[in-house]
This record gives sequence, C-alpha cells and structure tokens, in this order.
Amino acid sequence: MTEFINMWKNYANFSARTTVRGYWMAWLFYVIIAVVLAIPSFAIGGVFTVIYLIFGLAALIPSLAIAIRRLRDAGKEWPYIFIVLIPFVGIILYIVALVKPSVPDNGIPTV
Repeated sequence: MTEFINMWKNYANFSARTTVRGYWMAWLFYVIIAVVLAIPSFAIGGVFTVIYLIFGLAALIPSLAIAIRRLRDAGKEWPYIFIVLIPFVGIILYIVALVKPSVPDNGIPTV
C-alpha cells in the first residue's frame, strides 16, 4: 500500500525513478480499487458510475507519472511510453521495459 500512496504523493513527479516493486505494487492496488469501484458501477449504475469515472480521471496523471518514472529507472526515456501505439508488438515491448531491472544510478533519485 505504501507504493500506491507514494504514487499519489508524487503525482506530478516525472523526473525521478521508481523501482520494479514500487511500480507493480502501485499498479496492483490501483487495479484492485478500480475493480471494487467497477462492480457496483456496472451492476447498479448511477452515482457509482460517477465515482468510478472520477477515480479513473484522478488517477490518470499519477499513473502516467509512475510509468514514466519506471521507464526512466529501466534506462528508457519518457517517449518510450508511446511504443504501446504499435499494434501487438508495442504492448509486449512496453511490458518488457517495465519488468527490466533498474539500471545503475545516474544521479536521479528513486521515489
């Protein structure tokens, strides 16, 4: 849960680094919360749909920031995030970059 909280604390920090564990644990808690919000949203609708959409919009910038920090920690530059636009192969290359071990420290702090 600490990694998820750090994701929100550093919601606009695009210049640091994030470890493999930090990224995937934050992603895991994000998915759990999204699923918990999505179930009543699709089952009942109404106010639950609004809450689900607000959470999704609120998490957009923090999730982009943590992905870019993770790519930086893996030795890639921020434009590498656009590799997902390549059909089929792009998402595989993106996930491979996210699971790569950290490159040696180059003076960029780890969040």
